[in-house]
Amino acid sequence: MQDYLIHIFYSDEDDGYIADIPDLQACSAFGATPEEALQQVGEAKRAWLEAAKESGKKIPAPRGRPVI
Repeated sequence: MQDYLIHIFYSDEDDGYIADIPDLQACSAFGATPEEALQQVGEAKRAWLEAAKESGKKIPAPRGRPVI
């Protein structure tokens, strides 16, 4: 089963790590460490998908990893 691609990067401006899921509009989270940002974005993803289901919003299929 394919899951959503997650980007994790350090933000000097926020002095911490940002994790975002490009396929889910505005689904991102912050953490002091990459692991914390990943955990937080997992919770954000669950909330995003639940809210989309409840509102009838179309849930995009995961596009997978970009080819490098």
